Amino acid sequence: MRGFVTRVLITAAGLLIARAIIPGIVITGWGKLFLAALLLGLVNAIVRPILFILTLPFTILTLGLFLLVLNGICLTIVAWLIPGVAVSGLWAATLGALVVTLTSWFANGFIGHSGKLERYQGGARRVEISGRRID
Repeated sequence: MRGFVTRVLITAAGLLIARAIIPGIVITGWGKLFLAALLLGLVNAIVRPILFILTLPFTILTLGLFLLVLNGICLTIVAWLIPGVAVSGLWAATLGALVVTLTSWFANGFIGHSGKLERYQGGARRVEISGRRID
């Protein structure tokens, strides 16, 4: 449960950064931000695999670059479902999804499956960090 909440907060941080740097994304209020992060996780878990299979020829033809557009479509679906979240077009949605993806990728590199901070020590071994002190 802690890992899930941590990942929703990371997605919310990505949406907050996307809202700040991309002019076509509008999210009104903190509640809408966290609801959008939660719903984006659900859309990515349920709808995105179906869309991926349906658009597999485009994905292969574009050597995987169509996945960026697919992520933008998922963000547009979230904006369509939640009043108070707006995306002005597909380019804004694709760029916003790219920002959210990069933010999540970077932050999840430091978070383990249990939601705790991790660091790498000597090779590929991961060590969970307990407490608040980070060396």
